[in-house]
Amino acid sequence: MMNYKKYKRVPVVDFPRREWPNKEIKKAPVWCSVDLRDGNQALIEPMVVEEKIEMFNLLVRMGFKEIEIGFPAASQIEFDFLRQLVERKLIPDDVVVQVLTQCREHLIRRTFESIQGIKKAIVHIYNSTSTLQRDVVFHKERDEIKEIAVEGTKLVKKYLDNHEGEVILEYSPESFTGTELDFALDICTAVQDEWGPTPEKKMIINLPATVEMTTPNVYADQIEWMNKHFKNRDSIILSVHPHNDRGTGIAAAELALMAGAERIEGTLLGNGERTGNVDILNIAYNMFSQGINPGLEIENIKEITEICERCTKMPVDPRHPYAGKLVFTAFSGSHQDAINKGMQALAKRTDGIWEVPYLPIDPSDIGREYEPVVRINSQSGKGGVAFVMDSFYGFRLPKGMHKEFADIIQRIAEKQGEVAPEQIMDEFRINYLDRKEPMHFKKCQITDREYEGGGFATVAHLIFTDHGEEREVDGVGNGPIDAIQRGLEDALGIQIRVLDYDEHALRSGSGAQAASYIHLMNVKTGEATYGVGISSNITRASIRGIFSAVNRLFYK
Repeated sequence: MMNYKKYKRVPVVDFPRREWPNKEIKKAPVWCSVDLRDGNQALIEPMVVEEKIEMFNLLVRMGFKEIEIGFPAASQIEFDFLRQLVERKLIPDDVVVQVLTQCREHLIRRTFESIQGIKKAIVHIYNSTSTLQRDVVFHKERDEIKEIAVEGTKLVKKYLDNHEGEVILEYSPESFTGTELDFALDICTAVQDEWGPTPEKKMIINLPATVEMTTPNVYADQIEWMNKHFKNRDSIILSVHPHNDRGTGIAAAELALMAGAERIEGTLLGNGERTGNVDILNIAYNMFSQGINPGLEIENIKEITEICERCTKMPVDPRHPYAGKLVFTAFSGSHQDAINKGMQALAKRTDGIWEVPYLPIDPSDIGREYEPVVRINSQSGKGGVAFVMDSFYGFRLPKGMHKEFADIIQRIAEKQGEVAPEQIMDEFRINYLDRKEPMHFKKCQITDREYEGGGFATVAHLIFTDHGEEREVDGVGNGPIDAIQRGLEDALGIQIRVLDYDEHALRSGSGAQAASYIHLMNVKTGEATYGVGISSNITRASIRGIFSAVNRLFYK
């Protein structure tokens, strides 16, 4: 048995006055991308300067107004990248870049050197505050840890005196989730007092889940507790920076917004240390799916994914929410059937609201296509095959035909695995549209015959080949289909009954064709099957459908 007793439970917050469970997310937060710093440092092969510039340009196009571009005092590559952005004038006037530094003078000095020429920047200072790190890493007491943060703030003020651009201070008590709340508040307040923010010139206090240590509701409690205990709250922008160690970073970030956070730091697609940073795209698309403007240009997930994969050299998991190649794909037969029916119902509605089972958003809204939504394998059912025939090729199969054709595709899938739409259409042609032997329809002339007393009947003069030999036959009935049926019965010595008949246009325009579906029964045996015909003439399409069904019933 696993030795679970070696781990201790992280304590919850005693906070009975919590209000976040009754709140809703109603607007997007301020988004800050940390792909170029936190995300980049977690890569096996960090991005080179040109890759970082490509990623930076993507973030700008997506509408990020705050972008953490690096730790310029940590390495020459980081410093040079920042200077490239400045010298090549790649930073738009409405974008604020963010730089990270520890609370050490030589690092802060180097940081200010890197941001020379930038009109507005966020200088992000941090030091670790958790009980564990105070004990085993720094061997310092609370007051000593607080002094590091205050001294860092003083140094930012010192170098700001000779700096021409505007600077916003951001402070993070690193490992906030492992820090006692009273101490986290104490150290943040000390930084706040030293910096002196105002409602007009706010500072950012960022509360990171540097390591996700417990359930998301506890993080929300921590955020709300801090939110309610800050002094001069209107001078603070409350930011969160969740990681994903427990796999609940998205939930933690969303609950933190309900608890009062106004800003989120994260990465595209969740890249970051260990299990990753919080995934900004995931949260933004979640908001979009609830009718909330996400505040980012995220209409083309394919382009975003391609650039991220190229620059980070990390593939996106096929089941990644929204971005994964398979997330809008249904293999299950019941899911496929529900999607098919939902799409049909959607086409009939006029309210403009998206409601389709198993598809929380319209894939086309984010640059995805409908083609992959339903894929056919041995687990699929009749609804999925019908969906493919309709959405790909315009054939709206009658409900009674769904199982018959799906059984054909099922047998193929059991042998080879997934069946592509093109192969499904090929099988449809082979089994229905091209079933022209041994009875092959050639021509038909339809006329009306008037009888004494004013009665009418339809006469069908039918020309077809029977095993290659041309034959002519007349049939009389109460309409074209009935007349054709009677003529074939007499000519072939069979008894058939048309059980059902459907038709629809395949495409619009002058070259429009009609599809006709004939459900035909062999009266002697009770066996029934469908035949399908297409033509620009609906009567001809119906006749072809009858011949298709006769060949399927009697000449297998």
